[in-house]
Amino acid sequence: MILLMGRYDHGGNLHIESSDEFPEDTPDSTLDALADEQDNEDGMAWAASFLVDKHRDACQEAYETYVKDEGGSLIDDVWGVLVDD
Repeated sequence: MILLMGRYDHGGNLHIESSDEFPEDTPDSTLDALADEQDNEDGMAWAASFLVDKHRDACQEAYETYVKDEGGSLIDDVWGVLVDD
């Protein structure tokens, strides 16, 4: 499982700022605690976990689920992955 965390910018783009791999049986409370540690003063923080083995696959799923239909872009500041439309 890959946990991606990042934030939206004011243009509707999702910036991925961290990517961490966890076993599939990691409790939700552990992932929630990590997500809650993000700086969210502006209300733009974002986090989601994906049942995939690769960072690139997690970014692709994040794009398709959270960004594509909203007209923004996913910008991967971790590994520079480019996602496909």
